[in-house]
Amino acid sequence: MANAVFIQNPDSIYSDLPGLRYNFPSTYVNMVRETVGDWVVFYESKQGAFGYVSAQKVVDLVDDPKRKGWYFAELDPSTLLQFETPVPRVDKQGQTYERRLMGADGRPYSGGLNTSAVRRISPKEFAAIVEAGLAETEGPDALPRSPVVGFAEVQAPYGDAPLAAGRVRLLSDRAYRDAAFARMVKAAYGGVCAISGLSLRNGGGRAEVQAAHIRPVGDSGPDIVPNGLALSGTLHWMFDRGLISVAEDHSILVSHNKVDLATVDRLLHPSRKLILPRSRRDHPHPDYLRYHREEVFGRAA
Repeated sequence: MANAVFIQNPDSIYSDLPGLRYNFPSTYVNMVRETVGDWVVFYESKQGAFGYVSAQKVVDLVDDPKRKGWYFAELDPSTLLQFETPVPRVDKQGQTYERRLMGADGRPYSGGLNTSAVRRISPKEFAAIVEAGLAETEGPDALPRSPVVGFAEVQAPYGDAPLAAGRVRLLSDRAYRDAAFARMVKAAYGGVCAISGLSLRNGGGRAEVQAAHIRPVGDSGPDIVPNGLALSGTLHWMFDRGLISVAEDHSILVSHNKVDLATVDRLLHPSRKLILPRSRRDHPHPDYLRYHREEVFGRAA
């Protein structure tokens, strides 16, 4: 097993589905095979966040049935965790996290290995990237972090294996993942309910919206902003129970045999369309919206 970096941009031209599969050519098949059963880090180039954005576990490698010489890295959706803030390729000391991307003059270089879609990284490099990626966002939408037993303090000195193992435990902790997911979704939507358009704050200025998974966690839905919506408590309840959903054009769908028109008028934004985050990379992924329409909408009372 081995750690690696996978390059994946929001507007990928490949048959990727964030959280479920990673499409790549035969050039990298041996390298990707080494990662099966281990963790990888995803990196977005200038077309995306221009940094390391998430970590996830690879569970299998299969042929791409539609494209000869291409493959899929099958990913465990329950392990995907988006970093709250993209990690740049250079740390605070000016050193690249991936040491092989640093030139002889001590400065990061462009081209060459830097453009490879898949790159091996050491356990120590993986741990350092995840360490930086787990830093919490601050502000009114931030939530307190729950302590995790056995997790090393941020400033603790590290060797390869102990820190990597501690980070993996934290990446897999449901309480931490829920809190991080909530912070990211609230921040992406600016504390505004994506369906009502309301922005309610408590006495401390914290947003009252909740973070809803579009494809439920129980149905292999990942903890990433494109699989989330910021919703008020009532609309979150309705969305989870399939009383409302979102069409391909982002218009709001309502199960009218279960929700009366007066309720719709009170709860929905006058446009009857989803209010999207400013950043396109945070927009709901069409495949997750499709899953909700087909598997959740209208199926529960």
